[in-house]
Amino acid sequence: MSTKGNYYITTPIYYPSSNLHIGHTYCTVMADAMARFKRLVGYDVMFLTGTDEHGQKIQKVAEEQGVSPKEYVDGIVDWVKNLWATMEISYDDFIRTTDDRHERRVQEIFMKINEAGDIYKGVYEGWYCTPCESFWTDVQLVDGKCPDCGRPVEKAKEEAYFFKLSKYADAILKLYDEHPDFLEPESRRNEMRAFINQGLEDLCISRSTFDWGIKVPLDEKQVIYVWLDALTNYITALGYPEAGDGIDQEKFDKYWPADVHLVGKEIVRFHSIIWPAMLMSMGLPLPKKVLGHGWLLLDGGKMSKSKGNVVDPQKLIERYGVDALKYFLLREYTFGQDGLYTNETMINRINADLANDLGNLLSRVVSMVEKYQGGHVHTPELPADEATINLDHSLKDLAVFTAKKVEGHMDVFAFNRALEEIWVLIARSNKYIDETLPWALGKDPEKAERLNTVLYNLVESLRIVSILIYPFMHYSADEIRKQIGVQDDEVVWTDAEIWGTQTEYNVVKGDSLFPRLDLAKELEALEALNKTPDVAEESDIAPSLGEVEAQEEIPELEKAAEEAIAAEVKPLKPWIDYEDFDKLDLRVGKIISAEPVRKSKKLLHFEVKMGAETRQILSGVAGSFTPEECIGKSVIVVANLKPRNMMGVESKGMILFADNGAKLGWVEADVADGESVS
Repeated sequence: MSTKGNYYITTPIYYPSSNLHIGHTYCTVMADAMARFKRLVGYDVMFLTGTDEHGQKIQKVAEEQGVSPKEYVDGIVDWVKNLWATMEISYDDFIRTTDDRHERRVQEIFMKINEAGDIYKGVYEGWYCTPCESFWTDVQLVDGKCPDCGRPVEKAKEEAYFFKLSKYADAILKLYDEHPDFLEPESRRNEMRAFINQGLEDLCISRSTFDWGIKVPLDEKQVIYVWLDALTNYITALGYPEAGDGIDQEKFDKYWPADVHLVGKEIVRFHSIIWPAMLMSMGLPLPKKVLGHGWLLLDGGKMSKSKGNVVDPQKLIERYGVDALKYFLLREYTFGQDGLYTNETMINRINADLANDLGNLLSRVVSMVEKYQGGHVHTPELPADEATINLDHSLKDLAVFTAKKVEGHMDVFAFNRALEEIWVLIARSNKYIDETLPWALGKDPEKAERLNTVLYNLVESLRIVSILIYPFMHYSADEIRKQIGVQDDEVVWTDAEIWGTQTEYNVVKGDSLFPRLDLAKELEALEALNKTPDVAEESDIAPSLGEVEAQEEIPELEKAAEEAIAAEVKPLKPWIDYEDFDKLDLRVGKIISAEPVRKSKKLLHFEVKMGAETRQILSGVAGSFTPEECIGKSVIVVANLKPRNMMGVESKGMILFADNGAKLGWVEADVADGESVS
């Protein structure tokens, strides 16, 4: 029964050009954890995911394989649903853009926007990127290629229908000004503002050169272009606009507007510009929030089937289990930032947190209760001395206050911080064992009651941990509750804020929760698995997803030439007075995010943390560093340099780099960010 209201969360609908990889899994795992958490704390949750199945790209792949587009996508969608079933993804609805309910509602939406006077027929002539399903102008191309994915484009000219997107430019900028929390993180909002300020053109919303799509109701020779088709899934799944369908209309009224659209940063533009404009045209409320998460990167850039650098989630699940994979994805990476994936990082995280901390705690506690108490503990008598009172209460107080801390972090999608709070309690419980020495108490019959108290406290701590981890790792939560003998099958979040909900526990030791892994053996096994990929085709999260191409290796002769140039020392610049230098305010900053700047080959956009302040700084260093290798670097910042506008984005400072004439190098600092440099 809902006690806190309704909560509607969505993932992007994934593009089934081939099987999904761990990058797609990352987004869905985040949405699932949030949906489970919101249900647990008392919300009536609607969690939507699905697949975006129309477009020229799908038709082309199907033709190459000698099947119809529908036959092709059916096979991929079955695989996707099986993956989500394996991962216990708790979605409430899975929508396909080939569903009858979606297709007829999209046609009605087209007519609603047309009736609002926002659709007209014209001729499109420009550059088209098939993988991204996107049109571009000459100005928008980068080196003559698609600015999103860097692939070749082709000239296209055809009759088409257009949506008056330009009409809504000012309204969307006003939305960003009046409701800055509509689009987060802030860096994404700044990018979208700059994109609009460059000039927002009307949007082509139909195609006539292929027929795999929903027919335009005004013109059977045209199919509705992918973004009007795809974006509307968030309301067609709720029954809009079929007002005559009583059940669906009730569903729409109940859950719309969405609380969160969770999307990858590469499709933020579609969700924060095109989608709001369409909703404004229809006179519908806007979603409350669009959150653009970062990418999971491998060496060489973003994961891509075409580059053969993907990680298959099915193989990881088969080897390590669902909970281990979910925990790693949610704990290792900071929401909104790109993160570098390595097998070694994953295995080390599993060993350190899951095997050593959580698994070891459960095993030690259950074993000691069985050994010293015959498998039974009960509510203790109050201890007599002040030292034990303080020791016990330090554990109890931390345990019952952790739930509120977790809630605070979940409210801002800080999954890693929420899990860190839970692991503070787990670490404190392990330390409590070392402080109380149950094995020593077990040797003294006169300390039997104290031993019962210690072990009861540890079991209670595990009970609370089992509730706190439930949204993230429900298999493990259930196993903990089973082994310690929790009598209530229902997991209730508020029970994590109460100490002593169960007066007696009868424990039953089970299998090891997370066996420790041999790093060398696991790396070897994973390397072997990756040499036999299941699918060789390219895979994108959505049609607009651009793949970051790996940099080509420099031939040996070019390397030698670069080294020779680097050996030359630049002459000193003219002398300056001390007073000139003293005007500079140099601070240590930590780069917390990095990404390319649209339409620029040289600039990288950095978010730099300097103590309590975070600044955006643009640097022309793209030729020397990839964005992923910049994250986490501690650098020297000229903090009082007057801000200036670069490519429509304000840069608030300058990062210092070493310049050897060939390639820039890092000037790193090893003190806390925010500190002055003198």
